[in-house]
Amino acid sequence: MLKHNEQAMIIVTGGAGFIGSNIIRSLNQRGETNILVVDDLSDGLKFKNLVDCDIADYLDKDDFIERIKNNESFGEVRALFHQGACTDTTEWDGKMMMRNNYEYSKLLLHYCNQHKIAFLYASSAAVYGSSKVFKEEKQYEEPLNIYAYSKLQFDTYLRSVIEQLDIQAVGFRYFNVYGPGEQHKGSMSSVAFNFNKQVTEQGICHLFAGNDSFRNGEQRRDFISVLDVVKVNLWFMDNPKKSGIFNIGTGKSRTFNDLANIVLNYHETGKLGYIPFPDHLKGAYQSSTQADISALRAAGYQPSFTSLEDGIKVYLDYINKNIIPKFDTGA
Repeated sequence: MLKHNEQAMIIVTGGAGFIGSNIIRSLNQRGETNILVVDDLSDGLKFKNLVDCDIADYLDKDDFIERIKNNESFGEVRALFHQGACTDTTEWDGKMMMRNNYEYSKLLLHYCNQHKIAFLYASSAAVYGSSKVFKEEKQYEEPLNIYAYSKLQFDTYLRSVIEQLDIQAVGFRYFNVYGPGEQHKGSMSSVAFNFNKQVTEQGICHLFAGNDSFRNGEQRRDFISVLDVVKVNLWFMDNPKKSGIFNIGTGKSRTFNDLANIVLNYHETGKLGYIPFPDHLKGAYQSSTQADISALRAAGYQPSFTSLEDGIKVYLDYINKNIIPKFDTGA
């Protein structure tokens, strides 16, 4: 292995965030420490995600963008994991969303292509919106909000230029990710995080009542552990000839009732409770998601995914008992 000062740099935007910080920990476990973290710490609470990370440097997002626009060099860079984005699905400021999630991503893509840096970025399963099919094809993409549209627009842009690129470029359409490092996200934290909080503080899991022909709590999601998400990211970095846009889910759909009952069984207390389905989400809510992972498998990624029962137990042990989960780095 190269010595620290001989390692090619890896850049992680959104590195103080949920998935970004977990990518860094997994890289650290491989011995990678020449890592530049890019983020916006206006929300100072996010610093906690970096405390146990071994990094070479930190750069504010705005300063990073200026250096990119000026075409400044960061030395030898092996890969850029672009996890930085506005992820609030309830945000309707389209100008801000397109600047952060679309223009920023285009800027980085072209910089990486010029400097021969692998570009691996976060897309979202939100691009499918009201579709009943979750396959990486245009006819199934029906975004319901500006966040989803901003992610889809960059995916569409990548498709239009990917054959002209000289680098690896990979987009990951994350489904419902849960795990350590999301505590700063507030209302955008995973259902698993919020159910645990509700049970420990109130003794009840609050679920949505029925909508769109789904009974109380029977809305479905493809829940995936962040440990699996990180493993996929690193697998693609290790396989630089693989490019494209891929769903990152388990390929299995589970109900919110299922998840809530796993949390309740873990704590051996509490109950289910149902709240009226919010009016502002009607017509803008995915009632069911399930990743089609055939493209991911065809690309060569074959490891199995963590079951919901096992993944939630590991996560709840981390939250409630401070038992640190171990990464399978694939190395």
